[in-house]
Amino acid sequence: MAGNITAKVTELVENIIVDLGYDLYDVEYLKEGKDYILRITIDNDKGINIEDCEKVSNAINDILDSADYIKDQYNLEVSSPGLERILKKDKHFEKQVGNEVYIKLYKPVNGLKEVQGILKEYSPEKLILDVDNEKIEIECKDIAIAKTIFNW
Repeated sequence: MAGNITAKVTELVENIIVDLGYDLYDVEYLKEGKDYILRITIDNDKGINIEDCEKVSNAINDILDSADYIKDQYNLEVSSPGLERILKKDKHFEKQVGNEVYIKLYKPVNGLKEVQGILKEYSPEKLILDVDNEKIEIECKDIAIAKTIFNW
């Protein structure tokens, strides 16, 4: 159900968000405690601030209400992906080639369940990390969580 909602919401709001000058990074529909949340994550090259989130929220709120895809009462959250962002989609990984990432795995690769290194190559089937000058190949189906690393 949630996947169907996120696909419909993505289709409904993506062009609006792009026309406002932002990228639609992610759409999530989830239950946290007793509350349902529709989380729209936006991004652009300049970064995202609270005014950007408010602008997008105002632009899509009535459209979401009119479409009536979500029967449950929910809270709309518009946010930035943050400095250390979760990587889910091909475009997220592709944009991070050459940068440091953290990968948590479902099963060990080279004896490791967690790997941190420079993302050297990415395809939808596998990625290659450089970890201390050693290349580690990971099948994408084995990735539990992937995120960027921000070095302070």
